[in-house]
Amino acid sequence: MIVPMSKVHVVARTSDRDALLAALRQLGVVHLVPVDPEQAVPDEQVTRALQTTQRALQALASVAPRGPVPDVTPSDAAHEVLELQRRAAESRNRLAALYHQLEQIEMWGNLELERLEQLRDAGIDVRFYELPAAAVEQVGADCAEVVARLPGRWVLLAVAHQRGPLQLPAEAKLVPLPSRDAPSIRAEAAQIDAELKRGADRLHALAHLTSRLRGEQLRLQQQADQSLAVRGAVGDDMLFALQGWVPAETAPRLDPELAARGVDAAVAVQAPEPDEQPPTLVRPPAWARPIEGLFQILGTIPGYREFDVSIPFLIALPIFTAILIGDAGYGALLLGVPALAYARVSKVIGPRFTQLLMIVGAVSLVWGAIINSYFGFPLAFYSPLISIDMTDQSRNFMMALSFVIGAVHLSLAQLWQAVRAYPNLQFLNRVGWAVFIWGMFGVVRMFVLGRPLGWHTPWPYLLSVGAALAILFASPSRNVGKMLLLGVANFPLSMLSAFSDVISYVRLMAVGLASSVLAVSFNEMAQSSPWLLAVPVFLFGHGLNLGLALIAMFAHGVRLNMLEFCNNLGMQWTGEAYRPFTQRVLQEQTQ
Repeated sequence: MIVPMSKVHVVARTSDRDALLAALRQLGVVHLVPVDPEQAVPDEQVTRALQTTQRALQALASVAPRGPVPDVTPSDAAHEVLELQRRAAESRNRLAALYHQLEQIEMWGNLELERLEQLRDAGIDVRFYELPAAAVEQVGADCAEVVARLPGRWVLLAVAHQRGPLQLPAEAKLVPLPSRDAPSIRAEAAQIDAELKRGADRLHALAHLTSRLRGEQLRLQQQADQSLAVRGAVGDDMLFALQGWVPAETAPRLDPELAARGVDAAVAVQAPEPDEQPPTLVRPPAWARPIEGLFQILGTIPGYREFDVSIPFLIALPIFTAILIGDAGYGALLLGVPALAYARVSKVIGPRFTQLLMIVGAVSLVWGAIINSYFGFPLAFYSPLISIDMTDQSRNFMMALSFVIGAVHLSLAQLWQAVRAYPNLQFLNRVGWAVFIWGMFGVVRMFVLGRPLGWHTPWPYLLSVGAALAILFASPSRNVGKMLLLGVANFPLSMLSAFSDVISYVRLMAVGLASSVLAVSFNEMAQSSPWLLAVPVFLFGHGLNLGLALIAMFAHGVRLNMLEFCNNLGMQWTGEAYRPFTQRVLQEQTQ
């Protein structure tokens, strides 16, 4: 559920300001809101230092500690890490430019410009010409030597001549010397490589200070929070006041908790006004918390007055993903690998998402057993409840199943809105759209599957009743004409949206069938390959297919929930996360 919030105003003596903020930080329940947003600007110096430390930690995230531990402060270490990172980027760009120069002067080989200068000082002028290989014999010079073969049967000819006129064929073209030679470029590249190695060694040494940098990050974050809390409040020489949001269940305890910490403050609690937007604290049931891993990845926050979709997401997403994967073997991997290596996997992707992945694996295992597919192989002794293959019957069945799932999913979203709107008459509009979606289900079956759509079927009646309710109660009003006009104006686009939403669920069939076909194809490739290649082909093929299936979970499974379902639910995802003023981060560092 979305936890109800209460607005609190806290007033204390100015002399007790620091004690009040310390007590609020210990309580960790008040989401501070600036009284004057224009004044609540962060301290620029602290913000820059915090950003520097965060960027340094990001740069060191994949660097293993190695070598001696540097004796530098966390602040100096952060600046040095970023400087090393900047220099490394510049050096790599310079290396790329040097390698490009080497490609451009490849025909000159290891020619050294310094040697040519020495020859010129000695009175020997060496020039280079490009000409057809067949015309080399026509050159009349004291010394002529082919130094490189060029495309198109041309050559690069070095010519040194001092006596008499130089004889050259008409095709010969003078080639200017390059601005740099390959040996000097390679020498500079070697120097840059050495600098990059020294920088990398220094980064490995600075990685020893990661824990200190985290401590510095937490200290700066707390300092920034303190600065914002002070600047977001109001006060004078006598009084200091601030405001914020707290969960309604904890609001009555705020006054006695402050008193217990020796802070003499006045606390006023009030319910949020209709035009106010409190921060959102989502608290799903314990069994539904694995879905929080997905929301953390997506970074989505529902508005305070919107819906907590944790439970419908946790129910629908594994079912959708299981159909998209379409294999019990893949499901066993998604369930077994995180279960056997839970600590290691949860450290990488988080405990909540690890649990969600295991749930997806369990449901995929069940679905794969239903359709009798184990890494693309059926069990010969088992007769599946549903056969997933490339026959028209299987495709039609899966399309029909996908449309049923879509109609159930979308109509439940509309009915949920109806429950929220009751007793306002607009709840009948939501009921109408739920009914209309089922009528549209019949339309989709007619267009896609060729099923009948006549008055002998329920679909026209569902369309008629649903459309009537949707139009009549779109904007309930005593002005019947205005109500009908608004309903009719909004209906066409919403009707088309209902059609596209229902048909969008066909992606479950398409992607699931494609996954099954790929699994079978890789099996056939492995079986037709020599035995030394069969295992690599099998492992690579199914690994690739499983990876594509996991991508499909986000591209299609998440989409059907975030777009189709949530659009029918009226979700805007415009919420602000509940972030209490707290010392929680410091506690995490000491755990």
